[in-house]
Amino acid sequence: MTKPLDELLVHRKEFPAFVKRRVSDDGLAEDIVQTAYLRAFEHHDDFDPGESAVSWFYRLLRDAAIDNCRHRSVKDKALEALACEMEITPTREQELDICSCLQRVLNDPKPDYAESIRAIDLEDQPVQDFAARNGISASDASVRVHLARAALRNNLLRTCSSCAEKGCLNCTCKKSKQTQA
Repeated sequence: MTKPLDELLVHRKEFPAFVKRRVSDDGLAEDIVQTAYLRAFEHHDDFDPGESAVSWFYRLLRDAAIDNCRHRSVKDKALEALACEMEITPTREQELDICSCLQRVLNDPKPDYAESIRAIDLEDQPVQDFAARNGISASDASVRVHLARAALRNNLLRTCSSCAEKGCLNCTCKKSKQTQA
């Protein structure tokens, strides 16, 4: 009479294929088989000697595959919820309403600078696309946007002073211009 463990080892190569049909990933299938072997070892007292060890182990494999799918489903839902929770996408109006002086100051520097700031920073255009559209190299476009940002920063500091130093959040320029009008 063969021992149950010996019987399981004889069928060792069949188990990953059984699990793979349920999880469609070789590595994951092998992990589930290994986990099932551990469960079989831990719960060997639950094994009924009148039952086939292979049949009992296939039940363990099926349960392990189902558990894996449940855990993955719960994990995916949790990650999706977290992604939705962290996704704070400001509207176009909110992005452009940082400071009432921004539009005016943005128009002050050279037109090339204003165009690069609008395209790359406000419209999220990749530097490479901006460069190709304007017939310049990507490194020239990077230099241009760097210089444009520096000019914009200087203009905002000169125009808005303390408001700009705090990142133009809670813009006082807007409030003071509305009360003056």
